[in-house]
Amino acid sequence: MSITVTKEESLAYHEFPKPGKLGIEVTVPFTSQKDLALAYTPGVANPCLEIEKDPANAFRYTAKKNLVAVISNGTAVLGLGDIGALASKPVMEGKSILFKKFSAIDSFDIEVDEKDPAKFCEIVEAISPTFGGINLEDISAPTCFEIEKRLVKSLDIPVMHDDQHGTAIISSSGLLNAAEIFGKELKEMKIVVVGAGAAAISCARMYRVLGVQNIIMLDSKGVIHNGRDNLNEFKKEFSIDEALTQTEAFTDADMVLGLSSPGSFTKEDISVMSDTPIVFALSNPTPEVFPDEVREVKPNAIVGTGRSDFHNQVNNVLGFPFIFRGALDVQATEINMEMKKAAAFAIADLAKKDVTEHVREIFGDLAYGKEYIIPKPFDKRLMIDVSSAVAKAAVDTGVARVSEFDYEGYREDLSNMLG
Repeated sequence: MSITVTKEESLAYHEFPKPGKLGIEVTVPFTSQKDLALAYTPGVANPCLEIEKDPANAFRYTAKKNLVAVISNGTAVLGLGDIGALASKPVMEGKSILFKKFSAIDSFDIEVDEKDPAKFCEIVEAISPTFGGINLEDISAPTCFEIEKRLVKSLDIPVMHDDQHGTAIISSSGLLNAAEIFGKELKEMKIVVVGAGAAAISCARMYRVLGVQNIIMLDSKGVIHNGRDNLNEFKKEFSIDEALTQTEAFTDADMVLGLSSPGSFTKEDISVMSDTPIVFALSNPTPEVFPDEVREVKPNAIVGTGRSDFHNQVNNVLGFPFIFRGALDVQATEINMEMKKAAAFAIADLAKKDVTEHVREIFGDLAYGKEYIIPKPFDKRLMIDVSSAVAKAAVDTGVARVSEFDYEGYREDLSNMLG
């Protein structure tokens, strides 16, 4: 399904009928003098005092429980790079729309004109009482690791840099299903990761948690190995002893994950992989190598890209709206690895279910197999399956504030929310 968008269409979409893509709605009656007295003075004093007594009451009396901040400093925006905080605003507004439309979460986009990580964190920490969760977005590596680590530690609400963990979670779902289809054991797989930025590092970390032991990572200088003296602390996590060539790295590999740039690996590299390779070429909008090129040399390959016009799109929207939905609903204090794993397995399992009529109307007949290992973003069951799995993992790992959690009841509540 190929969609063409012209510059003129895009600019008009963002300018009319009103500039931007977001607004604010009133959720309570406000048509009388009594409503005014309840919404503002004097009635508003009562919830203020209740929150002063117990900060947890903010989840009862304000929008905090269902409000996420999408925060960026504009240093790594999509494929545009460091375009600055203000220029990143259309992307952050778009992310807020995805929260609202896919998981009914309200969101404010906040663009922070600050590149110093300590100062950036101070700003986020200062405004954090407003929100129930914080989605960090489009912050360059390696600064993003430092920022996220500090904010996760200092704040008592969920914080997640989606560029890192969203890709890790969705690609893990695809890996789980592709490995199952090919009968590969994760602990026995050889995986090549091309790219060493925020998403690549996080993907490799998550693959290790899932059981993968043999990961070879390449950056723009080649294979990351212990003989190099130009590695930051994050790349060193995946440094290997041997100084392999790129061809040697790809030889007999079971999977390649591309998070780099077009042409950073080619069909010649893929030709030396196993006979049943998994190829995730996620450079966007132009993948490192196109699916038809992969199949020229490996006809049995399972191929995924970041694009909607090819099979097996690795799309972060399959994850973050529903991860935050589950985390917010149990008032989690963080999004930990068990919650991320729960999301990955829930997404993988959904691809094995018969598709709904709604999905069939949009995408045609789909069935679990080599060309359908990842669900479609418009599958409404994502909110039920992923959010409930994440909420349960939060409760099970002790990071949820709610004292009682009815898993089946929560799934029913989510289903009712979807109508």
